[in-house]
Parts: sequence; structure tokens; C-alpha cells
Amino acid sequence: MRTANVRTAGGPRFAHLHGDSASLLDRAPWLGGKPTGEALAWTEDPLLCPVSPSKVVCIGRNYAAHAKELGHDVPAEPLLFLKPPSALLGPGGTVLLPPESARVEHEAELAVVIGARARRVAEADALAHVFGYACACDVTARDLQRKDVQFTRAKGFDTFCPIGPWIETDLDPARARIRCRVSGATRQDGTTAHMIFSVPTLVSYVSHMMTLEPGDVILTGTPEGVGPLSSGDSLEIEIDGIGVLRLSVGT
Repeated sequence: MRTANVRTAGGPRFAHLHGDSASLLDRAPWLGGKPTGEALAWTEDPLLCPVSPSKVVCIGRNYAAHAKELGHDVPAEPLLFLKPPSALLGPGGTVLLPPESARVEHEAELAVVIGARARRVAEADALAHVFGYACACDVTARDLQRKDVQFTRAKGFDTFCPIGPWIETDLDPARARIRCRVSGATRQDGTTAHMIFSVPTLVSYVSHMMTLEPGDVILTGTPEGVGPLSSGDSLEIEIDGIGVLRLSVGT
């Protein structure tokens, strides 16, 4: 099932998507939202960011080839960092290149949306705490990342966390193909089968560090092929079984 955040005359509303119809919910689905009986036609144009997390937990170097292309070793355990919710961007939005950076790069990723509170959950039980999955881009100011050594500034600018176009609940997170296209050229083409740490492993691991609340998001790492973005670029993140997150790049 696809769940989106749609624009309506009364403001943003969460909805289940069925073909060209959106069935409106009374609140976010991870908070127990139920259909209200209202429905409207929808297109991708009015869709908003489909998540509203208290935190976005990101995983670094979760693909061996990506770690290699950046000149890093594969981590022995998941490498965690955070993006602020203020970095979120919805489908059709514009990734803004900050003047503080001379090199901003794309990182196409699978986003995991938490559906049930998770605290110190076992790996075997982890997927029961997942609501669904979305496309994401961990936009990164690479020069600032290297300069600062830690990730907060390089990963935290406004618009640096696009997620969408909706949340898909029916997906095998262990077998999802991820692609990134910049102005029509394919830059990244990988699969979650190559992740070092699986989604259940990540959910369990993170839940032992911090409680994951319903609606929280985990970005699971990026395949190799990351590269620079320039103003005027179009940016597409596609995950088979989910769809395409379409964005633009500007200043």
C-alpha cells in the first residue's frame, strides 16, 4: 500500500493511494490514522514530504564499494549520524546548494519509516516495527564533511534530506534496486542486497542507542557512484517497488 501526504483545500492530509484516488486519513498512519471516507483525485504534483519524524538517523558506509570510493574502510558496526528534520524536502522540491560549500553530492538511499515504538528490539523482531519504505537522498556537502571530519554541518543544510514520493508498505528491503539519475544520466545503480548491515540489523542496532518513535526515519546508506550536483540539474532517485522521487537543484 502507498501512503502519501497530499495537499487539500483544508491543508496537508495523509492518504492511502489507490490508482488515481487518494483516501484521506484522520491522522498519520503510524499514529493509527484511519480512513475518513473522504476521497479525492491526485497527481504527483501536489504531493508533500510523506514523513514527519522526530529524528532522521543515517547510516554511513553501509555499502563496501561506496566506502572504497571515498577511501574509507568498511565499518565493523553501523556508523550512525543524524540529520535534522528541518532538512526534509518533499517530491518536486528543489535541493538548494549552500554558498558555504563548493561540492555538494547526491547519495541515493532506501528510507525506512518506523511504525511502532522501538526500544532495544531484537533483530528478529525489528521488521514488525517498520511501517514502510521510501526513496531518499542523503545530500552531502562533501568538502565540508572532509573539512569538519564529523557530519553535522555537511549533512544538515535545509533541503538536504529529500524523501518521497510516498511510503510503500509492500517491499522486500533486502532486494531493492536503487538508482540515481542526474539530468537524465545514471550515476548510481545498486541494490540493497549489497548492504553490509541489513534493515533488521539497523533497526535493532539503532533502537539500542535511542528509542525510535513512530514516524522516525532511518536512511540505510548509499551504493557507489556518488557525484556532484550543479544548479539547474534534475535529480531522480528511483527504487524498484516504490517509485521515483523527482527533484531539481538550485541555489
